[in-house]
Amino acid sequence: MTEFLKKEDKFTFAEAGEGKTIVVLHGLMGALSNFDATFNYFSKKGYKVFIPELPLYSLPLLATNVKNLAKFLHEFIEYKNLKDVILLGNSLGGHIALYYIKHYPQDVGGLVLTGSSGLYENSMGNNYPRRGDKEFVRTKTKEVFFDDSIATEELVDQVYEVINDRNTLVRTLAIAKSAVRHNMAKDLPKMTQPTCLIWGKQDTVTPPEVAEDFQKLLPDAELFWIDNCGHAAMMETPEEFNTILENWLTKRNL
Repeated sequence: MTEFLKKEDKFTFAEAGEGKTIVVLHGLMGALSNFDATFNYFSKKGYKVFIPELPLYSLPLLATNVKNLAKFLHEFIEYKNLKDVILLGNSLGGHIALYYIKHYPQDVGGLVLTGSSGLYENSMGNNYPRRGDKEFVRTKTKEVFFDDSIATEELVDQVYEVINDRNTLVRTLAIAKSAVRHNMAKDLPKMTQPTCLIWGKQDTVTPPEVAEDFQKLLPDAELFWIDNCGHAAMMETPEEFNTILENWLTKRNL
């Protein structure tokens, strides 16, 4: 991924490929590299793929919320002069995509959600992340996946680094609380973009009933299940994820 990273103006992003635009939105604890397989696959399949680095930890604390992250995305899309984009979001990234569509529907031609927040999530269970408690972080990171071997020590270290720094922890909690406040249930019926929902059957963060609610509330949504898969299908089952998405894009002429 690093060879595709660019920095222009205030934006850092990965970019590759040519064709119709897919903008990928990572989650709260998610690195751009979580989408490596999807980025590499679709940038060679006739799509121009962008993954902007979201300013999760650099906005002023009072501005660290879903609304301002969507505003940042709008600034990026305007800066790159992108039209009729397909937004692809995991977890918080899906929530930002939904909030974006609420305010800038004219920019978006299609939507892909996988393990998206926006209706309900169980990101920390009943516990807040504890600084200095690496075992807690390891347990919570493993719970994201059906196959907990995906939660490598490197990944645990990345999450631990976020939680163990007061600045990033405070912002993580601010965004999580903002996500709860910005429930999208009333807005979804107005979002007419074709939508692909790709969900792990064993997702414990945004459980299967969340996907079913998204399908009911969005006017033009199709739901695809991946078995033996948790909250981050694009990481845990990348080949199946990419196949489902490619078939859907072809079917919808996107």
